[in-house]
Amino acid sequence: MKSALVQVRVDQETKDQADRLFTDLGLDTATAVRIFLRQAIKGEGLPFEVRKQPRYNGVTEAAMAEAAAMAEGRLTVPTYASWGDFEASLDDED
Repeated sequence: MKSALVQVRVDQETKDQADRLFTDLGLDTATAVRIFLRQAIKGEGLPFEVRKQPRYNGVTEAAMAEAAAMAEGRLTVPTYASWGDFEASLDDED
C-alpha cells in the first residue's frame, strides 16, 4: 500500500509530552497516530468519548439552582436578625 504524508502542527510542549508518553508505551508518535486513525476508521468515529465537560459538579449545580430560586422568590427560606436568633431556631427544631 502506498503511504501518504500527514502533517499536524502542535505546540512543542504538547509534542514533547506525547513523545514521552508514547515512548513509555513502547511506541513512537507516528505509530500512535496510525493506531488512532485505524481505530477511528474501525469504530467509524473517534476512538474515545467526546462530550462537553460539565462546568460544575452536581452538588455545586444544585446549590446554584437553589440560590437562584431563593433570589427569584421561588423558594422561601427563614431569615434571622442575629446569630443568636439562628441558634435559637435550631433549639426549636428539637
